Amino acid sequence: MSQLPWLQPALQQFRQQQQAGRLAHALLLPLTVGDGGLLLAEQFVALTLCEQHSACGMCRSCKLLQAGNHPDVHWLKADGNQIKVEQVRELCQSLTATAQQGGYRVAVIEQSERMNTAAANALLKTLEEPGRNTLLILQTDISSSLLPTITSRCQRVAAPTPTAAQVQQWLAPQTLTDDVLAWALPVLGGALALRDALQSDRFAELAKLKDAIEQSFISGHVDPQLADIKEDSIFDALSLSYRVLLQQMRAGNKDAFVMSAIAALAERIMRDSQQLRRMPTVNYLALIQSYVLDYNRLKN
Repeated sequence: MSQLPWLQPALQQFRQQQQAGRLAHALLLPLTVGDGGLLLAEQFVALTLCEQHSACGMCRSCKLLQAGNHPDVHWLKADGNQIKVEQVRELCQSLTATAQQGGYRVAVIEQSERMNTAAANALLKTLEEPGRNTLLILQTDISSSLLPTITSRCQRVAAPTPTAAQVQQWLAPQTLTDDVLAWALPVLGGALALRDALQSDRFAELAKLKDAIEQSFISGHVDPQLADIKEDSIFDALSLSYRVLLQQMRAGNKDAFVMSAIAALAERIMRDSQQLRRMPTVNYLALIQSYVLDYNRLKN
C-alpha cells in the first residue's frame, strides 16, 4: 500500500473516521481493480477487523484474515458476467448472523456495477438497515453504471484515479510518453494492470493491435491482424478503436461535421462493447469491418 501513493489519502480518511467512531455502514469505492481498488478494499477490511484497529498482522483476526478464512468476511464477485440476485440474497442472509469474532461483519462486492437490476434491488434493504457493526464495501470500476438507489445509500470514498504523472513516477525506471499513457491506462484498466502488462507480452501485443486498427482506419481495409479476431481480443480491439477515434478528435484537423460523425462512431463502439458482453455469438470481423467502412465514408 505504501508503494501506491494515490491510495494514501483515502486510507487516511478511513482511519480518521474509524478513530472518530464515524465509520459509515456502506462505502462506495469508485476505483478500478486495475488502479488498486481491491487492494484498498482489502486494507479497509483489515483495519475494520483488527483488534488494534491498525491491521497489525499479529492479532487473531488479522491472522484469520491472512489465512483467508475469517468467518466474518464475505467477498462477492460476478458469476460469469453478472452478479446475480441469488448471490446477493445469500450475502444479505449471511450478514444477519452474529459476528463470530465479536466485532464487525464485513462484505466486499467486487465490481459492483455488475449487479443486475434484481440483485441491486435485493441489496437495498440491507443497505438501509445493515444491522449493528456491519460494513459493506462496494468497489466499482464504473460507478455511473450503478443504480442511483444504490449510490445514494453509500458514502462515497474519495479515491481519485491516479494522474499520468503519478503513474509515470511509480513505473520508473520505465518511461512511457503521455500519448501512450493516454490509451494504455484506460484500455488495460489502470496503473497496476499497466505494470503487469509491461512485465509480460501483453503491452506489446496491445500496441501491435492498436497499430493494426490505426492502419485499418487509414487504408479503409481491415488489417490482416484483425481478420481473424477472436472473442478474447474483441474487447481490447473495441476499446483501442475508441481511443484511436478520440485521438482523431483531439487532433482537431477536420471540419465540425466530420468531428461530430467521428464522435458518434466512437459512442457506437462503446455501446456495442457493452452489449457484446451479453451476446452469445457475434461475427466480430463483420463488426470491425463496419467501423472501418463507416469511418472512411465520413472521412471522404
